Order: sequence, then structure tokens, then C-alpha cells
Amino acid sequence: MNLENTVKFHFAKSTMISDSPRATGSDSLTGTDIMAAMGMTQERAAMGYSAFLGKMGISHNDRVRAITLLAEYALTKCDSVAALRKLDAGVKPLVMHQLAMFAFEDYSRSAASVKQCDCCAGQGFIEADVFTMKSHYTMKLPQWAKDLKQSPGDFEVKRQVKEAVRLLCSTCKGKKVVSCACSDCRGRGKAVNHKETKKQGVPVFSTCKRCSGRGYERIPSTEAYAAVCQITDAITVATWEKSVKRFYDQLITKFDLEEAWAEQQLRRITR
Repeated sequence: MNLENTVKFHFAKSTMISDSPRATGSDSLTGTDIMAAMGMTQERAAMGYSAFLGKMGISHNDRVRAITLLAEYALTKCDSVAALRKLDAGVKPLVMHQLAMFAFEDYSRSAASVKQCDCCAGQGFIEADVFTMKSHYTMKLPQWAKDLKQSPGDFEVKRQVKEAVRLLCSTCKGKKVVSCACSDCRGRGKAVNHKETKKQGVPVFSTCKRCSGRGYERIPSTEAYAAVCQITDAITVATWEKSVKRFYDQLITKFDLEEAWAEQQLRRITR
């Protein structure tokens, strides 16, 4: 039994909780077995199992717990980076928690994820200046003008007026969010290799160069740095790029390692 199989037990459609139907498997797990296995996995691999449940959107509490556990882990390892070691005692936990939050968001992102539209800041509409032509008449058309067969346009004054209006965001089409899927491969991880396609005459697909085969765009590390700068200005851009960014990437990898450990423990318990 793997972690992906546990998702369906959190949204059971019937009272039967089993890893396989009893009619085709005599060694199927009972509901008690599955709940015990989940509990034991949670105990043995707390960070990995909580991170997985948070990533799948099953439990917000597990998401918070995974971030908290990673922040505590980061506090034990951050002194290896000189820039983080020099932070004040009151600031360091806040910075670690901020890094842990961005690490989780990057870890849990997929091609099916969505993010806030940057164009409209999640509003669905944008403010724009529109120029319209307005007109008015200087006076009421007099009788002598009517006798001379003059048109009302001869007494009309036109002017351009600038007005601020709300327009539907052209990026998100009013949805307020946009997809995180790679714009080149559309979340498939494979894109058309135009050079080979032209050479062979048939569509040739290769690993997408924009997303490196992931199928989605990662969160830019500059966003994590900007969030850290809201807490402290002790970390410069050069320091971030040189050492702190490497530590931040290690935190993202930590979630992947812990999830793999939770997977291994669940398989060991249920085999």
C-alpha cells in the first residue's frame, strides 16, 4: 500500500474501507488495519506524512504541522550558513518559518495548481484609462440658422474625456487565478522539438526546456527573498544568491525526502 492509495480512504463513498475487494482478495486490509497503518506512519514519519496530506489538500492542520516541523528542522541546520547564524535570536525563527512556508508551496505545486493572477492582483478586473469623445452644443439652434439651413453640427463642440473604468483582466479572464502549468508543454513535461521535427518531417517530442520536464513553473526564489526582507534587512541579494538560496533549496528537497520515507514506512507496515 502506498501513500496515493490512502487518499481515497479520506473521502470514502461507502462504509467499506478496504485496500482491495474481499471477493477477489482474501488478504485485504480491514478498516481497523488501514487506520492503524496510517497512525503508525504518522508516528514514524510525521513530517513526510503531514506534508503529503497537506499537499493533497486533505487537511489544513497537516499542512500547518508540516510547515512547523520543517521550520524546527531549519532552526537546527541554519547555523551552517553564516548569514543565518548572525541573525538575532528573535528574528531567526521568523525567517525559518517564512522559508518553510515557501518551501511547502513549492513542494506542493503541480501542473494542476493555480496561482493568483499578477496582472489584476487577484481582483479579476483592472483599472484602465479610456478616452471617449464627448460633445455639446454652444447654443440652441436659432431660427435664422434654420432659415439658412445650417446643421446642428455647426454649433457642436467636441472634446476628448479621459475616464477611469474597470475592464475584465485579459490574462485570467476574470477568474482571479491562472494555471501554474508550463506555458510551453501545457503541463505534459514534453514539448515539440522544432529542430528535430523539421529534420524528420514528423512531430518529435523531447523534455521541455522551460520546466525541465516537471510540467509546471516553480515559485521564483526571489519571492521567498522578498518575504524574508519584510522581516529583516540583514540578508543582501548577493548573500541570498551565494548561500541562503542553497539552504532554501535544501528545505524543499527535505519535503521530498520525508515523503519518500513516509512511503517506505507505510509499505513496510502494510506488507
